[in-house]
Amino acid sequence: MRVLMLGWEFPPFISGGLGTACRGLTDAMRRLETRILFVLPRSIESQEHSYSSEEVESPDGMPRSNDTANVSEHPAGEVELSPVQSEITNPYRTATPHRMNTSTRSAEIKKRAQEVRIRRAGSSSVRVMGVGAEDGYDGDLLQKTHAYADRCAELTRRELFDVIHAHDWMTFPAAIRIAAFSGRPLVVHLHATEFDRSGEWINRSVFDIERCGMHAATRVIAVSERTKQIIVQRYGVPAEKVVVVHNGIDFNPLEETARHNGRREKTVLFLGRITMQKGPEYFVRAAARVAEWMDKVRFVVAGKGDQLPFIIGLANELGLGDRVEFAGFLHGADVDRAYRTADVFAMPSVSEPFGLTALEAARHGVPVIMSKSSGVAEVLRRGALKVDFWDVELMAKMIVSVLKYPHLAETLRRESAAEIRGLTWDAAARKCISSYYDALKHSSDGSRSLRVEDVQEELTVVSASN
Repeated sequence: MRVLMLGWEFPPFISGGLGTACRGLTDAMRRLETRILFVLPRSIESQEHSYSSEEVESPDGMPRSNDTANVSEHPAGEVELSPVQSEITNPYRTATPHRMNTSTRSAEIKKRAQEVRIRRAGSSSVRVMGVGAEDGYDGDLLQKTHAYADRCAELTRRELFDVIHAHDWMTFPAAIRIAAFSGRPLVVHLHATEFDRSGEWINRSVFDIERCGMHAATRVIAVSERTKQIIVQRYGVPAEKVVVVHNGIDFNPLEETARHNGRREKTVLFLGRITMQKGPEYFVRAAARVAEWMDKVRFVVAGKGDQLPFIIGLANELGLGDRVEFAGFLHGADVDRAYRTADVFAMPSVSEPFGLTALEAARHGVPVIMSKSSGVAEVLRRGALKVDFWDVELMAKMIVSVLKYPHLAETLRRESAAEIRGLTWDAAARKCISSYYDALKHSSDGSRSLRVEDVQEELTVVSASN
């Protein structure tokens, strides 16, 4: 099986859970002897660079990548990453680009490059993209998305593949274009929808691109039953066309006992984008109630986003200036360290299609308190406490209970550890591969309900109207 996969994140170039999911899936597919060409956008201003050689930082603190688009042959079961020149940036409403300490970033890049060399011994080097400034929906992002589609189409015309797998809306115009000229079936993967990101105040142009991509696809992969429900009800996609594939986790039993906290006080962790969708306001308001009831508790907010100034102001307004630590965007070993020093992990998302951070916390043996509005609640049934995101009073009481009662914390650790053992990336990859074969069969028998060419024409109209 040869898969053309389109995405805009792949570690170490990440801004959220999508990059982690893409890495987990591609690693598992490689083990299942699936050949993957992963096409990534990269910024125009980046200079040529190859991932497998020494990394060079760009002025904005992000690694630069190779401009070469040529792809060489490689053994079955390997992943080839190819950069496509593009001005596409992060789709999330993030205020500023992620910047890391240069030495920390370089060490992380070199470690990842070494892992790639070991994994791909004897094959061509892995090429990755470099991302530009994160301007969210600002600027002419839609035009950049369609320009990216043009370059993807040009690159992939000389490639051989059996199926197209596109991750989230920014890749959909490119995927539709490629499916139209190649005749290969399209599988789109929804890690989040515009309703998750924006609530009812959606960006209509983004919604239209999502809808066109889903209707052009032969199969739609949703990361949760919750996401499938949105796809069916809000986008009018037939339920039988949508396959639920929950994200996985690389479970390591040793990590259950690897936690440590050198501080005397307890630590409550929030880790995610500082956006409306992730509910940081509710975390801070719950923290204020906990602080009224308990001494020697600190709160860590890790991440960046457009709501960061507001959240910092709210923490000060609620008298938490000396109790809340804003850690910024964490990467690699810093993420592991944050989990291992946490006594409770809280995920109060307003709308969470899945919620990989909850699985990561559970893997590190951290008791989890999560919003009921999350897809991960479908798989962490007994191993987490669940609360409505807006109920900060109950959320605070749950945090206090976990901190005060070791038996409750240990029960949550034990139950979550048992549940996540079955949530492997290999299992997720097998379901994705099964959907590929379903798509191939569905396309070959001529029973597709909607022609890709028709959707492409509609998408062109959408683009012109913006």
